[in-house]
Amino acid sequence: MPTLCGVVFSSLCPIDSFGLGRGKTGQLLFPHNLHYDIAKARKRNKNFQLKAGFWDSIKSSFTKNSTTQVIESPSTLQEEEEPLPEEFVLIEKTEADGAIEQIIFSSGGDVDVYDLQSLCDKVGWPRRPLTKLAAALQNSYMVATLHSVRKAPGLEGNEQKKLIGMARATSDHAFNATIWDVLVDPSYQGQGLGKALVEKLIRALLQRDIGNITLFADSQVIEFYRNLGFEPDPEGIKGMFWYPKY
Repeated sequence: MPTLCGVVFSSLCPIDSFGLGRGKTGQLLFPHNLHYDIAKARKRNKNFQLKAGFWDSIKSSFTKNSTTQVIESPSTLQEEEEPLPEEFVLIEKTEADGAIEQIIFSSGGDVDVYDLQSLCDKVGWPRRPLTKLAAALQNSYMVATLHSVRKAPGLEGNEQKKLIGMARATSDHAFNATIWDVLVDPSYQGQGLGKALVEKLIRALLQRDIGNITLFADSQVIEFYRNLGFEPDPEGIKGMFWYPKY
């Protein structure tokens, strides 16, 4: 079974937790600290906009002591329904043959459902109808991806690009968001990419002033999400589930 950062990772898909294959119920988790950070920020700012210094600190953490390149984020939040897309190089490394591989994070753009199905196969998730996968992506508030882009020396314009990670979020576009379908290619696990993917998805949601963020996690990965600031059922909030009887 594939692992990421030392924890079992194949059961992160909340749809899987709802009963496709195993019939187990995931636990509802909340990023407790982030929720109260954004609440405090709202009290300080009548327009509910995060200060520019917050994003400056995030950008500096990406670029410090690394080769990461970050595309400038918009300086102000715009009043529009769609999230502002981000794209930047998360990791860049030179291989023994001189080829350069970049791991690129994106919070915008299309995801090929066949590539996504192949990625789900790699982590051992049950197959879902392609039409439903496409509908889930289309109806998501935000889809974050990790792509590997490999550039061979002397072959300009002949890049090899493949999907190696994805997470998505649904939202009411105002207060709440839920993270679903977090997955990373097993051959790229153990490098902290799952952690980076979730963190950057959360920050992209915070940029849209959505501070109440939840997800569902099976017992094997609760500690993984605890390390990202999530807490099970803060303040006595309890998740409940309804299942078809057939």
